[in-house]
Amino acid sequence: MITEEQLNTYRLEGTKLRVIRDALEMNDVIGIVVAWDEDSVVIRKHNRRVVKLGRHYIYELASEPRSVATETSDGE
Repeated sequence: MITEEQLNTYRLEGTKLRVIRDALEMNDVIGIVVAWDEDSVVIRKHNRRVVKLGRHYIYELASEPRSVATETSDGE
């Protein structure tokens, strides 16, 4: 799970993140952190739409190559 400190740093710097939800790259969400709470993170995509995602997903820098995600921790 991503920490409060990491989220705050990414929000203040305006860093683009990649949220890996499953093994398919086409299902990734790329955007910047807008807000968060205990259970979720709000990401603003490049088309200005916002998406509310769970904090249990994998969050990584969009500027780095996508890590191979064979399994996520969402329990499904």
